[in-house]
Amino acid sequence: MSQTETSNPALKEIFDVARLNFFAATLKSIEPRFDDLRFIAHCTRDLETLGIMQRLRRIAEGFGLALPGGYADQLDRLKQFAPHIQHGFAGIALSEFVAVYGLDKPKLSLDALRHFTQFGSSEFAIRHFLQRDLSGTLKIMERWAEDDNHHVRRLASEGSRPRLPWSFQLKPVIADPSLTSGILTRLNRDPHIYVRKSVANHLNDITKDNPDFALQTLGSWDRQPQHTAWIVNHALRSLIKKGDPKALALIGVSNAVPVRLADFRVSPKTLSLGDTLQLTARIVSEAPARERMVVDYAIHYVRKNGEASRKVFKLRSFHLDPGESAELSIAQTIRDFTTRKHYPGRHMVELMVNGAILGETSFLLR
Repeated sequence: MSQTETSNPALKEIFDVARLNFFAATLKSIEPRFDDLRFIAHCTRDLETLGIMQRLRRIAEGFGLALPGGYADQLDRLKQFAPHIQHGFAGIALSEFVAVYGLDKPKLSLDALRHFTQFGSSEFAIRHFLQRDLSGTLKIMERWAEDDNHHVRRLASEGSRPRLPWSFQLKPVIADPSLTSGILTRLNRDPHIYVRKSVANHLNDITKDNPDFALQTLGSWDRQPQHTAWIVNHALRSLIKKGDPKALALIGVSNAVPVRLADFRVSPKTLSLGDTLQLTARIVSEAPARERMVVDYAIHYVRKNGEASRKVFKLRSFHLDPGESAELSIAQTIRDFTTRKHYPGRHMVELMVNGAILGETSFLLR
């Protein structure tokens, strides 16, 4: 995480000197006793060496060092400050302050996290309270799942995810995913897409460790409502990419549909880093009735040691009548990311329909 943070200058510059000065000036206008010089000195020390999450922690510490009064007084000032931040990720510094200074005052702190999440998600901070008192915090989060504010409802799901990115795993929830079932059930028809995405991502986390539990949970829900159907489709994406027949069945797809691959190719066959790869294909349904087709493709990326790592990508989902065909195409630029580096060699490409591999080709990366 730290390497990725530090190597992503655009992201960590959310907390640059200009924003720190803005924080200091705004808090000084709210609370004249705010020690702006101490805040800036603490937050800018070795700033260029810090990743985004390290900067976040440093700012939270700075709030505690520079604001006068006790914890409750400091929270009051930060609540006045919150509407002025006007940047979702920058607002996370408020909830980080709660995680740093408020663990021993859970009632006051959890109420603050509920408030601050409306200005910048409290998803990272709440996990420290879950770690300290799992059952007590989950009971409060179940109430949050019925809150009028969609930011608070989303926090109930996102903060309790077993494998929240950029945070530590909740091992007890990984071991027993039923612990968060009350939250997910309350949110499985939520009208707000921000909440539904979180519920789907939470369930997708569960599929990585407890696929049978996730399938049983989703299978028990009424999947007719549009919002619930959306969650189910998105939650099962990892299992669908693997061609899991139970997951495919839940979204109304059969992995035994007769489909013929009439054409599949990539161009150019040889390319360099930075070039764009074009995939084209044509499939023909040989099924006796109208069927849904979920089309994915996979690239076997060559690793430094010469072995391959398979990555599945979504392409399209549609219906075909008997004998009907579909033309498919997608362009993908081959470039390095912080999470994936490319190496020369022959890369295999597969086309999958409803989880079954229909054909393969390859390209050579110079």
